[in-house]
Amino acid sequence: MSTPAFERVQMARHPDRPYAMDLFTTLFTEFVEIHGDRRFADDPAMITGFAKLDGQEVKTNREYTAMLHEIETAQNDIRTREDRILEIMMETDELNAAIKKGEGELKTAEKEIAAERAVLDSETAGLQAEIDKTTAERGHLVAEIDRHVLAIFETTAKGRKGVAVAEAKDGLCTICHVRLRPQVFNEVRKNEQIIQCDSCRRILYFAGNSEASAPVSQM
Repeated sequence: MSTPAFERVQMARHPDRPYAMDLFTTLFTEFVEIHGDRRFADDPAMITGFAKLDGQEVKTNREYTAMLHEIETAQNDIRTREDRILEIMMETDELNAAIKKGEGELKTAEKEIAAERAVLDSETAGLQAEIDKTTAERGHLVAEIDRHVLAIFETTAKGRKGVAVAEAKDGLCTICHVRLRPQVFNEVRKNEQIIQCDSCRRILYFAGNSEASAPVSQM
């Protein structure tokens, strides 16, 4: 696989790239490094020495030529492997960067979720407090209501999905929309007794001003 020049430069400068000594120890055995030159100096950038390749020693020119060919083949193979190793390192760096980015986004999302949960918990606590207050008030009201009236309310609520009362308006039951008999509507306007709708059996009440509202005439 061909690698762009810029990426090759990046891979060649990668801190974890293979070095010459890594190749020597991988290709050869019994490597003995030689130091110094005619001027008794030593260049750390140059590495040379004696070693064995596949346990063989070079004794003739033919063996030397064959050895050079093997070395060239091995170097080409190593170069290919090096390129792949460096590509993997680059891919690993990109994956690590993506992981770090994902971890940062995850932490941000967790903070947002925690904040939303705190708001919901606060709202839930407030609603629960209102429910408790309403339940207590209902308990006091139930204790003051006549048992017969309470029985009618509970029976109607059970049979009408929890809705036991309905407003009477303009001569109609506002839930089942059945027109009330004029006499019944006039009695409901007084809000003096328990009157049930003839159709849905809900307890009727009048929310308007009974004195200001004109009574329904009886035919």
